[in-house]
Amino acid sequence: MSSIDLRQTSITELRCDYRQQALLETEVHTNPILQFQDWLEQALAAELPEPNAMTLATVTNEGRPAARMVLLKGFDQQGFVFYTNYLSRKGQDLAQNPWGALVFWWAELERQVRIEGQIAKVSDQETEAYFDSRPRGSQLGAWASEQSQVICDRTILDQRLQDLEQKYQNQPIPRPPHWGGYRLKPDLIEFWQGRPNRLHDRLCYRSKDQQWILERLSP
Repeated sequence: MSSIDLRQTSITELRCDYRQQALLETEVHTNPILQFQDWLEQALAAELPEPNAMTLATVTNEGRPAARMVLLKGFDQQGFVFYTNYLSRKGQDLAQNPWGALVFWWAELERQVRIEGQIAKVSDQETEAYFDSRPRGSQLGAWASEQSQVICDRTILDQRLQDLEQKYQNQPIPRPPHWGGYRLKPDLIEFWQGRPNRLHDRLCYRSKDQQWILERLSP
């Protein structure tokens, strides 16, 4: 097998020395949700592109993993919320195995947050409220796309959207029954701050007996 010729820079030579900040036990909240809120607010203040973008990893009963980017649409002490098509690959995975993981990567701040836990659907009331808040185009898109299913070409989507625009012209768009929210209830949240010489700071909160235990992990 021939190797790919990277004419500009070899991947093995790519380096980034992290030096912006430290992450110390004495400076973080005892509750990781409050710590996440602080970091997210700092990411927002830094005007990072889509600071609520996160990798969602799911796995089938056979142990086959999959990961993709989704958007965080809410969080509180109960967990982290995102929305999707229930019949998508991620929805099918979660129907088989309700465990997942999230990763936030804020490169400009040299920070990463990892979150693990069990995932369940949010209430219909919560889903309806969020769906009603979405732009009209996004509401129509939830109907038009059979997410993760094979289609012949792009024109199928365009035609579906055009048909839906006519169908719901001048009237509210109802939520599709196959679309809604999920909440990941965390039992592990790790905060990672880049440091020099690859000796990064890793502070990990683990849930035990309804309490959060804070531990420092070796980088």
